[in-house]
Amino acid sequence: MEHVPPPAEELALLDRELVRLDARRLQLLNRRAWLVSALQQPAAPAARPWGPPPGAGAPAWGPPPGPGSRPWGAVPAAAPRSAQNVLLTLGGLLLAIAAIAFTLVSWGTMGIGGRAAVLSTVTLVAAGAPVLLLSRKLAATAEALAALALLLTVLDAYALHAVAAPDTDGLGFTAAASAVLAVLWAAYGLTSGGLRLPLPAAVAMAQWPLFLWAWAAGAPALVFGWALLVTAAFDVVIALRGKGLAVRVAACVGAAATGLGALLVALVESLAAGGPPGAVAPGALLLAGAAVALAGAWRAPNGFAPVAGAVAGLAAVAAVGGVLRAAVPSQWQVIGYLLCGAALLAVVRTRVPRAAGRGVLVASAAVTGGSLVWALPPVAAVLLGPLSLVSEVWRGAPGGVRAALGASVPWSQMIAAPVVLALVAAALGSAYRWWTAVVRAAAPFVSPGEPLRGAAGAGALVLGWSAVLLSATALDVPYPVALALESALVAAALELTVRAMARPAGGPPSGTAVTALVGSVLGAVSVGLLSLASEAATHAVFALLVALFAGAAVRTRAAVARSLFACAAAVWGIVLTAAACASLGPAGYRAAPLMLVVPAVTVLLGARLRRHPVALPVELTGAFGAVVALALAVPDAPFLALTLALCGVLAAGTAVRPERRPVAGYLAVGLFLAATWVRLAAAEVADPEAYTLPVTVPALVVGVLRRRRDPAASSWTAYGAGLAVTLVPSLCAAWADPGWVRPLLLGVAALVATLLGARFRLQAVLLLGGAVLALVALHELAPYVVQVVGALPRWLPPALAGALLLVVGATYEQRKRDARRVREALGRMR
Repeated sequence: MEHVPPPAEELALLDRELVRLDARRLQLLNRRAWLVSALQQPAAPAARPWGPPPGAGAPAWGPPPGPGSRPWGAVPAAAPRSAQNVLLTLGGLLLAIAAIAFTLVSWGTMGIGGRAAVLSTVTLVAAGAPVLLLSRKLAATAEALAALALLLTVLDAYALHAVAAPDTDGLGFTAAASAVLAVLWAAYGLTSGGLRLPLPAAVAMAQWPLFLWAWAAGAPALVFGWALLVTAAFDVVIALRGKGLAVRVAACVGAAATGLGALLVALVESLAAGGPPGAVAPGALLLAGAAVALAGAWRAPNGFAPVAGAVAGLAAVAAVGGVLRAAVPSQWQVIGYLLCGAALLAVVRTRVPRAAGRGVLVASAAVTGGSLVWALPPVAAVLLGPLSLVSEVWRGAPGGVRAALGASVPWSQMIAAPVVLALVAAALGSAYRWWTAVVRAAAPFVSPGEPLRGAAGAGALVLGWSAVLLSATALDVPYPVALALESALVAAALELTVRAMARPAGGPPSGTAVTALVGSVLGAVSVGLLSLASEAATHAVFALLVALFAGAAVRTRAAVARSLFACAAAVWGIVLTAAACASLGPAGYRAAPLMLVVPAVTVLLGARLRRHPVALPVELTGAFGAVVALALAVPDAPFLALTLALCGVLAAGTAVRPERRPVAGYLAVGLFLAATWVRLAAAEVADPEAYTLPVTVPALVVGVLRRRRDPAASSWTAYGAGLAVTLVPSLCAAWADPGWVRPLLLGVAALVATLLGARFRLQAVLLLGGAVLALVALHELAPYVVQVVGALPRWLPPALAGALLLVVGATYEQRKRDARRVREALGRMR
């Protein structure tokens, strides 16, 4: 058996183990500190590489050393080298500040020779000192003084202009000075033997000479662009061949800034060109920029090559597309850019590196996406325009489809939008059809998979649909032709969905199938809204939609698609019924019973389908039609009672089925009771008990007989309807009755029902009786409560409420347990 020590002995063992662990941790920390200090200092010739410093003694692997002994690997006193670096750095900075202050303050009292001597002396000292400091391994101080030397050379250039050449042009002199300083700083960085700052500073200074020269010469915008582009090409060369990370980063930043500036200048000039000849020069600059970007992308790392390739592709599209834009009317200009973007796909046939080629393909996709964004406004007008017909139903069939949209869109300027959509749809459709060849051609650049093929098919379907609709609108076809065309598109989408869903597949449906499914529903909504302009068109279109979606629901095999199509057919049937009622001419509430035709059909269909997965969605959709009928009948109480009764009949018919009985049975009882109450209220009956008691008594007798035959039957089934049919109307009458007889009798009846429910553990009797008793008591005591509250001080009710909340909060757990016990007790009742 395993020995378990007593608690006191085990506690002592734990304390000793913790002390040993603390000692071991201290040893490791000391060893780490010594290793850090050894790495910061040059190793002594006789020092052992992995041991403690000489004289440190053997490493203590046992208990911690005593208070008077030095721990193993303890760090010696701070090396003087760090302090020396700090002192030299501070001294160099103070000396530089003093030299600058002397130059600025005493400059006016010295002659030209003195000024030159001071500046040259300070500059030479600041430039030569870093070399000496580097030899003594004072890199930080050397870099600080090198920065000072570079700053002094800028001051030298300014002083040279102010003293030796004050009449020369400032911009021209600055351009020349920046070029000279860039060369000097580069030479200084290459010969200094270790300084990191001069070379990146030289690269930064080299960004300015050509730009400032063009500015000084008053050159046109394209010359500025060429100056920036040449500078960018120079930066690309340095970024590819330069030494040192700082130099390459500075060159990359410079290339990005100057290159993008050159391309923006060329793009603005290309867009402002009035004809093809005027767009050639900016196009040449754009092509040159594309060549520079592609050359950089050819040898750039994988992280930068796609970006450079994308810039090259966009610049090439802007160059060629700009010339085409200037040669065609304004409404067709986007087509030129789109064709140029499509031409970039030829990169898959070249030997461009993979990363750069991927960037070119991204540029092609960006141009295509921009073209589609340009075509979005007219598509949105076609899809959202029919919403204006909802407020003006059946205002009359227009002559053309544009008049039915209710939107003012410059269609003459959007004539190319359908062409853009058709071209992109054709490209995506071709890729979907010949996907194997596309994968084989694009394999060196991208790795397309099956999800991308589904996206291509879905995109082709959506864009093709939009192109057809937009073409009909742009041509302003007659209104009946537009309805027929959209209906044909809905039928085609349904057929495509049925065929796609019929294919055996182990996974989820393809993107094309899902897109066709959603498109068929949205297209049906669009054509349905468009048909609201004419009464005859509304009837014809919604009848056709009911037939199409019902047929698709019968033919398709997928459960989700079948349910969706069946529910859509039921919705279109509800709309068709409403249109028929409006055509027949009765008032809104008189049409409510007729609106129950579709719910009745769905009830019969649910009984026919029984446990089929489509049955429940169809019945719920039919219930929505019943809700619409009830909403229409609200203004007239007799028709509301009739509609409630008819809905109760439909619910009772549904409750015949065992799987729907738990919900539909209670719903039927509730609807019948509501119909009774509404009818009594509509007849302005002052004593509802005369009508309800003859129903309550036999209903309770039937409930007693049911409970005797089936003791497991719920009290709600046996007594709920019988009690509610009298208690609820009587309660409503008691609240409106100023006398005391009815509230007294109703309270006594509710008290008896409550006691009987508690005695025989009948949930329905207890809850109904208790609720009615509480409401009657509230009605009778409310005037006295109001009087008492009015007599109390204003601060007392809030104080009592706060105290009550505090008590409830303090005993929250107990109240929670009490509520749980009450719920469990009610749950055990029948």
